Order: sequence, then C-alpha cells, then structure tokens
Amino acid sequence: MSKTGQHQGTLVWRKSSYSVANGQCVEAAAVLQTVVVRDTVSPARGQLRFSADAWRKFTARIKGV
Repeated sequence: MSKTGQHQGTLVWRKSSYSVANGQCVEAAAVLQTVVVRDTVSPARGQLRFSADAWRKFTARIKGV
C-alpha cells in the first residue's frame, strides 16, 4: 500500500502502489480490528469489511507466503 492516504472521517484510505490508470484498483483502510475495502473509482458504491486476521491471511496468500 502507498504511504499516503486519503482522509475521510476517521478512516485513512490507502491505494495499492500497484494501482494503474486503468481504473481497476481498490483502497483499504484499517479501523480497530477490521480492514475496510472499497472501489477507488466508485467509493460510494459500498465497502467490504474483513477481520484483521482474515485480511492478513488473504494478503499472505496472494503474495505466495
């Protein structure tokens, strides 16, 4: 994730450093023990929420760890 975020309320949204200009990227924000994910292009369309543990397992899996 990039080190800079976009503030919205109490959430700091971070976009993946792998995001490209094709509009296919997501942003994530951490709050308490939850990770919230939204579409960068259409942030008002909704959010997905994951437990911190589920998010760690997901990112480890896609990294091949």
